[in-house]
Amino acid sequence: MRTAAVVGTGLVGTSVALALTLRGVTVFLDDADTTAARTAEALGAGSLAVPPEPVDLAVLAVPPAHVGVVLAQCQERNLARCYTDVASVKARPYRDVLLAGGDASRYVGGHPLAGGERSGPLAARAELFEGRLWVLTPADRAERPALNSVLELVSLCGATPVIMDAEAHDRAVALTSHAPHLLSSLMAARLAEAEGDHVRISGQGLRDVTRIAAGEPALWGEILEANAEAVADVLQACAADLEHTIAALRALHGADGARRARAAADLDDALRRGNRGAGRVPRKHGSGPVEYTVVPVAVPDQPGALARLFATVSEAGVNIEDVSIEHAVDQPSGLVELTVERSSTEEVRRLLDAHGWTLQDRAPLTGHR
Repeated sequence: MRTAAVVGTGLVGTSVALALTLRGVTVFLDDADTTAARTAEALGAGSLAVPPEPVDLAVLAVPPAHVGVVLAQCQERNLARCYTDVASVKARPYRDVLLAGGDASRYVGGHPLAGGERSGPLAARAELFEGRLWVLTPADRAERPALNSVLELVSLCGATPVIMDAEAHDRAVALTSHAPHLLSSLMAARLAEAEGDHVRISGQGLRDVTRIAAGEPALWGEILEANAEAVADVLQACAADLEHTIAALRALHGADGARRARAAADLDDALRRGNRGAGRVPRKHGSGPVEYTVVPVAVPDQPGALARLFATVSEAGVNIEDVSIEHAVDQPSGLVELTVERSSTEEVRRLLDAHGWTLQDRAPLTGHR
């Protein structure tokens, strides 16, 4: 690939342009938002000049609802030989391409699984896509040269391509991205009118749950509208779980002993299913599902304690996939939770115990997360 055009200079579009420029591709930028386009140009992402001839590939970094119209417009002015997009929904853009009269044979839908809470070109990074998955959804009409061009784009950006059906992709991201964002927003909305003292004592758990709620509402509104049915299906299943869990919580303090026992069992089942589901989430970008477990260890508040803990685990030849640390200012130790593959759990626990570390079975030291 010698030349490319990036239409849309937000976070993802500018990051694509920076990555391609870094690898010697001549990039031309285009955006209705001239301020964003000039900022991207000033960052070294490319040029605002008009390409003297059709570029090898045009990347449409516009919201899902705009992909079809923008593609048709770009093809009408012969901007590129081949086209792709980076929208996080894939079925609707393809339908819109056909409705707008675009040439679907030169278009391959794409979705890089990378982003961030901040938006705009100033948040862009050339390395944003390195080690990430990049889903491609070539339809039957897509010609081989178009797919080859997009595969080269993915390679130049340091990502790993995954070929999927567009409808299957949309169901997948409804479960793994779109519904989680909406649930995060709904939880964060509970805080808007909460008492100040209640919010002030929030812990890491609340920050984890609400972090992605900081996303741009206008953009996320378009994403959710474009994938509404699939997201609604996920939320409907969550709603059924919530109703069942609410009933169990209400029954815990009832007079009927048998109902209390069933309620406690239902809650335990919900929490254990959550453990199993969380264990399937890949800890590394692009890795397949692996069962993980958490090993909680009490660590003294002393210089070098964490280094000694990590050195102990390394003796077992076990990789620590993730680490979380909780420390109460009024206590002489903290709780470190080591995430390791489930198959390594017993060996890690045995080795830690042999080296005198205190293993915990539960209870973060601060009492909340």
